[in-house]
Amino acid sequence: MTGPLPSPVALAALLQARETVLPKRLGAPGPDAAQLHALLAAAGHAPDHGRLLPWRFVLVPQEARAALGEAFAQALLERDAQATPEQQAQAREKAERAPVLLLAVVREGGDPAEIDARERTASAGCALQNLLLAATAQGFGSALTSGKALQSHALRTLFGLAADERALCFVSVGTVLSRKPARGRPRPAQYTGILVPGQGVQPWTD
Repeated sequence: MTGPLPSPVALAALLQARETVLPKRLGAPGPDAAQLHALLAAAGHAPDHGRLLPWRFVLVPQEARAALGEAFAQALLERDAQATPEQQAQAREKAERAPVLLLAVVREGGDPAEIDARERTASAGCALQNLLLAATAQGFGSALTSGKALQSHALRTLFGLAADERALCFVSVGTVLSRKPARGRPRPAQYTGILVPGQGVQPWTD
């Protein structure tokens, strides 16, 4: 790493500035090639037990959005053979929203077996958070989105997922067109306890 580290105050401000901005609220321009490279480079600094690199990203450029939209429509039909043409069109439209779209994939199997799927998924989650924070630092909005289509045969086939791979979520990045009111965040005491000998885990006060 080169250059000075940000101050603790600046780093805390960046962490607290990150928020979900859904794809329908994102527009052009998205990150350019250099900015996108920086986002993906940030993801590469995630914790990775055993250096397995158990996750990867797949960029879905504009010229591939129609194919993704068709996979969304087919995924809908897999779940509901009676889905109307309008519902299928709505499914297709979801592929067209964000200017930059990535699929996050996690590899849950393979050697060494002692590093199980939970650790691999945790590593992927850290990579995702790094990417989202880097997008926030660049001034972009971002969101993670999931849904039943992720596990569909149509989507798995489109992305060529291996048997031990799982589509984790989509990552959308772009310029913020509108924001919802900021939501309150939990206090540390709401999700932190302290282990007290003879008493078990007790509430922690901040």
